[in-house]
Amino acid sequence: MKKLNELYNCQFDVNIKNIKMNSKEVEKGDLFVCTKGVTTDRHDFVDDAIKNGAVAIVASKKIKANVPVIMVENTNLELPKLCSRFYDHPEKKLKIYSVTGTDGKTSVATITQYLLGKNICGYIGTNGRICAKFEKETNNTTPDADKLYEYFNDFVEAGCSSVMMESSSEAFYRGRVIGLSYDIAAITNITREHLNIHGSFENYVDCKCQQFRQIKKNGYAILNKDDAFYNEVKKSCSCKNILTYGKDIDNTLQIVNYEVHRDKTNIVYKYNNETYYIESPLLGEFNVYNLACSLLIAIASGKSMEECIPNISNITIPGRLYMIPNIGQNFNIMIDYAHTPNGISNLLKFIHTLDINHSIVVIGSAGERDFLKRPIMGKTVIDNASYAIFTYEDPRSENPRDIINMMTKEIEDKSRYEVIIDRAKAIERAINIAGVNDIVLILGKGNETYEKLKNETIYFNDIEEAIKYLKIRMKKEKRKVNQ
Repeated sequence: MKKLNELYNCQFDVNIKNIKMNSKEVEKGDLFVCTKGVTTDRHDFVDDAIKNGAVAIVASKKIKANVPVIMVENTNLELPKLCSRFYDHPEKKLKIYSVTGTDGKTSVATITQYLLGKNICGYIGTNGRICAKFEKETNNTTPDADKLYEYFNDFVEAGCSSVMMESSSEAFYRGRVIGLSYDIAAITNITREHLNIHGSFENYVDCKCQQFRQIKKNGYAILNKDDAFYNEVKKSCSCKNILTYGKDIDNTLQIVNYEVHRDKTNIVYKYNNETYYIESPLLGEFNVYNLACSLLIAIASGKSMEECIPNISNITIPGRLYMIPNIGQNFNIMIDYAHTPNGISNLLKFIHTLDINHSIVVIGSAGERDFLKRPIMGKTVIDNASYAIFTYEDPRSENPRDIINMMTKEIEDKSRYEVIIDRAKAIERAINIAGVNDIVLILGKGNETYEKLKNETIYFNDIEEAIKYLKIRMKKEKRKVNQ
């Protein structure tokens, strides 16, 4: 807690409990900052903020208020500076590492935290905010500045010296990380996504490149040299230190070879003229790249390969290639967050390198998001899977059936899929039709614990639903055997 006259050169001796930019989240004692969003001007919600307990306002245009008002030129630029002051500049007490990319951000960020240690490195991203002392949820993959600096401060107080964060293209587009400087910034890949937000693929790529314009001069950029946009990203780097990973011999970390098995991946990396033979619990070619990216982040932070390798065997990524425990069934169930055409294609191609009979996919597409990718997603599933069940996934204000119709409109063979709007029933159906040595893949949500419907957000977790319906099936089968 600070007083307003500690944050600004003013006469107002008012206690400030917290800083908020969403009027709905304001509580008694908070300072409300009237930032401007892409479609929203929060100056319009001053009255709501005051009703909810705001004791002061930061604004960039004249407003009527019965509480102190601090005028600034640009509230969006002011917010991170204000939050930094309020929390005593936590970003200066941490090394800040960031990863962007269409696919793999959560995996790279999680792997990196394992390599560095949860006791010294915090994590912010899709799976929440995590360190050795706490695990908490977040509303966005990359939070707005009012929360981001609060989280930084939490990590400082928990004894962390660094934080590994996921930086989404939407975060750059919406200005959530304005003014933030990265010590290390990495990228996984760039493929089509979020065009509903960015308007064009060129704008989307530019938002990804923005991360590399915010690297400190003495910082490091970690780039995927095998990605089609490598040269464009490289041109955006504001630092001199550029490390690369990929299959060619001229990479900083070379992917020499790998063999993917059901329960592990054997990888040969080459770094600094030394060859390393690694057994990874992470499956698939995409995780060979994700691990390479994370190793370079760790190396850039000061770790050696020899220090990192022992930590690899302990890595688990919630909601990524998560296998439901076997309770006697003769098939497998896997949960994964894959929700882009590229991510889905990579996952299904990997699955069919394994010794399985059929793949049964449960999938939807989020409402109020990139609708142009929906038919591509649907066709990608049918082209790479044995059978699909299309269902809802965070439909928000859209009609789930309209979303599914878009996903299936380019699929000619109607016998290859069915539609079950209710996600729980879709999961139940997939588990009930699975045969010997089949694999059920439930995609799109990973370990998330919600579904965003038209008028409400409900609790829902794919893993819990899968376990529930698996137990019901196994109980029925056991009853038949005993009859």
